[in-house]
This record gives sequence, C-alpha cells and structure tokens, in this order.
Amino acid sequence: MEHILESIRIIVEKMGFPSAEISFDEEHRKMSLVVDEKLVHENIGVFLPALDHLFGLVFRKHEQAPFVLDVNYYRRERERLIAELARASAKKAMVTKTDIELPPMNGYERRLVHMEITTHPELRTESVGEGKERRVVIKHIE
Repeated sequence: MEHILESIRIIVEKMGFPSAEISFDEEHRKMSLVVDEKLVHENIGVFLPALDHLFGLVFRKHEQAPFVLDVNYYRRERERLIAELARASAKKAMVTKTDIELPPMNGYERRLVHMEITTHPELRTESVGEGKERRVVIKHIE
C-alpha cells in the first residue's frame, strides 16, 4: 500500500497540489483527497472522474482493486443528498401509492437509491432508460 500512496502523492504534487491531504479507509476501500483550489471546486464534475480513472490505473499497476475516490468531500455530500432524495421520494410513493421517477443518475448513484429503498418493504425500485437518461423509478407494491 505504501507504493500506491507514494505514486499518488507524486501525481498530486505534479498536478500542482503540494499541500493536498490524502487519506485512505482500507476497510471501506475509500480514498479522500482534499485540495484547496478554486479551479477544482468549479470543475469537480470533470476533475473527479478523471482523477478517479488515473488513480485506478495506479492501483491496477500495483495489482490492487481501486478505491472509491472523494475529492474535497464532494462525493460524500452527493451521497448524502441522494440518500435524502431517496427517503423523500419513498415517503411520497407510500403516501400517494404511485410510482415516483427520479432524475437521471450514474450507476453509482442509482445503486445508492436502490440500497436506500431496500429498507422499505412496501416499495421496490427499477432502473429505466438508456445511457445518460437512465434513472430509478420507485414503485409502491400493492
């Protein structure tokens, strides 16, 4: 793991973030990178997947499964918002007894919704649509 951490530190420094904080949660296979850079905050939607891919290559080079990357706690906050949306939509589906269609999400976010709804035995979820329009529908079970 030390070789991987050193490789990632070198990459981050060469990107112009010498004071970045890098931490690993080996149990949950998560890695956190904190950089104090306005450019990163403004372009997080492009920066995070690109860096996630780059770090994934480092893990594969060292024959390790990649970690889930979070930059400036963006992913953690996004997960919280998705879980909150899922809970509110579940409540609405139970009250109205109708299907609730959520906005398009990537696979990871859809999985979070599916997992959140499993706590409601009177509901089920289904992914519908194709590509970037793929989304979750929460369905009330009669």
